[in-house]
Amino acid sequence: MPILNKDMQVCISLSGRPSNIGTRFHNFLYDELGLNFVYKAFSTDDLEGAVRGIRALGFRGCSVSMPFKEAIIPLVDNLEPSALAIESVNTVVNEDGLLTASNTDYEAVAQLLAEHAVDPASRVILRGSGGMAKAVVAAFRGAGFDDLTVLARNEAAGNALAEKYGYSWTAAEPAPDFDVIVNVTPLGMRGADEDTVAFDHEFVDRAAVVFDVVAFPSETPLIAAGRAAGKRLITGAEVIALQAARQFERYTGVALTPDQVARASEFSRAE
Repeated sequence: MPILNKDMQVCISLSGRPSNIGTRFHNFLYDELGLNFVYKAFSTDDLEGAVRGIRALGFRGCSVSMPFKEAIIPLVDNLEPSALAIESVNTVVNEDGLLTASNTDYEAVAQLLAEHAVDPASRVILRGSGGMAKAVVAAFRGAGFDDLTVLARNEAAGNALAEKYGYSWTAAEPAPDFDVIVNVTPLGMRGADEDTVAFDHEFVDRAAVVFDVVAFPSETPLIAAGRAAGKRLITGAEVIALQAARQFERYTGVALTPDQVARASEFSRAE
């Protein structure tokens, strides 16, 4: 990485639970490609102040994670179609003080559903109703899945999310009769909920595909249960690597090869 200098472009992340994954992913590639960039993770209790700082200090880009994906919308200038359609943001690019927001989570999930050949005729249950859930549900709808149930305690958010895409919502856990189970909550994330399995074993046993968007750790209790049961897995590590690659291209203008993404992802997860 170049020595810090006055012309270095700065990219940051804003998250309720910052990790080193994005920081290591982006900085690894800046170094390898000889780019005059640096990336740093932050948390904040003052989102509005943080966004003012992005403008005032001329930061090039900002990755946005829970719980800021929706709250940041009124603070930016432009929404790309990917963010506008699902009312959720995970990427902000600063062009001379003009902030444009997009959602690369949607793009990553759509790509993974295709790469893992998940059958659109599958019955899907998805736990969660926040900003990331919007991206995942939209990606399932875009991929042609017609049978999806949103499982969420928040009736207003869960029902609104399901209705928007023509799906069903429930607050009570239904019978374990689904082909694809998807966790889009913090359950299993390193921290207070790290030992919690997002779905009971009956759901894992019945499913063909286990999908957990939690990226840290990549081997969540749900993914571990799915692996032990011999299920097809889609991990949060895959999602975060693909969405980060798209962010990287927006920030730098450099398109990454699959090999570069794979190596940066491996490095980002090294302890």
